[in-house]
Amino acid sequence: MKKFFSEFKEFISKGNVMTMAVGIIMGSTFTAIINSLVGDIITPLIGMIIGGIDFSGICLTVGSASITLGVFIQAVINFLLTAFILFLVVKAFNRLQRKKTEEPEPEKAPEPSAEEKLLMEIRDLLKNRQ
Repeated sequence: MKKFFSEFKEFISKGNVMTMAVGIIMGSTFTAIINSLVGDIITPLIGMIIGGIDFSGICLTVGSASITLGVFIQAVINFLLTAFILFLVVKAFNRLQRKKTEEPEPEKAPEPSAEEKLLMEIRDLLKNRQ
């Protein structure tokens, strides 16, 4: 039983498990931010632009069944808005990552002057003579 708990402790303390846990927590928190951005800011703005149309009330009745098409349309719109905002955030993050990882190009040595070239030629000729 002791071995079991020591293996479990080793498993939990490994970096990849901790990194995954932090990623999941950050992802769920980030989801709340994206949902708020879409639901509280972007969707009302779009509603103002299109005249306050609310799709959630659209309903189709077939016999005794009620098919709520509007709720589905609203869910699709929310999904597309969320995906678009997430795309923009990831694109901005990737741009920042590229800027951090880009190393400045090493400076090129300045082109030798005509005098330096002539001195190098003389040096090479003297080397070849010996």
